[in-house]
Amino acid sequence: MPILSYLITALAAYLVGSIPTGFLVAKAKGIDIRTVGSGNMGATNVFRTLGKVPGIFVLLVDALKGWFAVEVISKLAPQILSVSAPDDCLRITAGVGAILGHNYTCWLKFKGGKGIATSAGVIAVLVPWTLLIVLGLWIVLLMATRYASVASIVAAFALPFATWFTTDHNVRLTVVTGVLGALAIYKHRTNLQRLLNGTENRIAFKKREAQ
Repeated sequence: MPILSYLITALAAYLVGSIPTGFLVAKAKGIDIRTVGSGNMGATNVFRTLGKVPGIFVLLVDALKGWFAVEVISKLAPQILSVSAPDDCLRITAGVGAILGHNYTCWLKFKGGKGIATSAGVIAVLVPWTLLIVLGLWIVLLMATRYASVASIVAAFALPFATWFTTDHNVRLTVVTGVLGALAIYKHRTNLQRLLNGTENRIAFKKREAQ
C-alpha cells in the first residue's frame, strides 16, 4: 500500500517540522518570541531579539528539521511497511511536510515561521546545487541591503529558475521548488508591506541599531 507510505511520511515529517525551535529557545530565556520584534518565530527575529548564538542555533536546527525529514523520514515508512515507493516522490512528500509543519505548527495554533531555514534543509538534499546558488544570492543581498526579508524573497523567487538549470530541466523538481518559493514569498507578505511602508527592520551585524 504505497499510499500509506506517503501518509505516514507526510505526518512524521510534519511533526518534526512542527517543533517550534525559535519559540522554545526564547521561552527558555523567559521571552515569548511572538510578542517581541517582528513577532515571528524564525531565526531572524531570534537573532535580532536574543543575539547571534540563539539565532544561529535556531537557524541550524530549523534547517536540520528539513534535512532530517527528507534524508531520514522518507526512508522509514517503506521499511516499516515493507513496501516500495518512488524515492523522489517520498522525499518530496517529506520535505513539503516538514516545511508545512514549520510554517503551521500544530503546537501553537497553526502559526509558525516563514520556512526559509527549513526549506534550505530540504533543498540541500533534493537539489544541493540549487541551494548553493540561492544561498549565495541570499548572502549577497543580505550583506548589501541588511534586509533578511529582501534576501529571502528574492532567493525564493529565484529558486525554481536555479532548479531548472541545475537539474537538467527536471520538471517535477522545478514545479516543487516553484511552489516552495511561492509559499515562502506568501509567508513574507507582512514584510513586503513593511518594506513598502519603510518600516522593515534591518539586521545589525555589529551592534544593535536604535529603533
